[in-house]
Amino acid sequence: MAQAAEIGPSSEVGSDSSANRTSQAYHDLRGLLLSGHYEPDSRLTESELTTRLGVSRGTLRSVLARLAQEGYVTAEAHRSVRTRSFSVSEALEILETREVLEAALAASAARHATDADIAAMTETCERMWECQVPGGRDEYWRLNRRFHEQIREAARHATLSRFVDSLLHPLVMQQYKNVDRAHPRADSVKEHEAILATIATRNPEAAAAAMKHHLSAARRALQLQLAEPADS
Repeated sequence: MAQAAEIGPSSEVGSDSSANRTSQAYHDLRGLLLSGHYEPDSRLTESELTTRLGVSRGTLRSVLARLAQEGYVTAEAHRSVRTRSFSVSEALEILETREVLEAALAASAARHATDADIAAMTETCERMWECQVPGGRDEYWRLNRRFHEQIREAARHATLSRFVDSLLHPLVMQQYKNVDRAHPRADSVKEHEAILATIATRNPEAAAAAMKHHLSAARRALQLQLAEPADS
């Protein structure tokens, strides 16, 4: 009687290795999308992505299927995949929702942040000031994302964090950012410092208000930008 083949340690290792490659490729491509490496509504090709990510076509298709399910890309006929593009109304709805969710995260951070959390956020704000020079815009945007990530980590609220992730607001900001602006908004760093101060003093209500003020100011700046005549 033939015996069933045993699944040994080597099979388990191979399975783990494949899962790790898929996970790494997912995070790498997601990072490229969030950073604005690809323009909105751009077609993504398997040949370019398999080379860039160093994975097989099968692995890539699994990654793209997950990203499509999460809303980072759109899948079309014949396995064609494109980056997301948002209408103005979609963009503004997403940013309005973000204000509510991140205000709640800031309040939670005021309750739960450790001294180490506050020190890390303080360092990020200090580095933001250093980016207020010509050529510092890209680094400032990176630090801005990091500051908001640090608040989420300090909030220790997994449910709110999942909802914020589902909004895809970094894609909206990448699509509608003003590439002609040499620096961030003049008050942006001060607004970050105000949020930090309310978290450091353990004031949840003030933290929520400071975050809502900051994000609504950014949304209003976007609305003004979109309202400007094309030749202005």
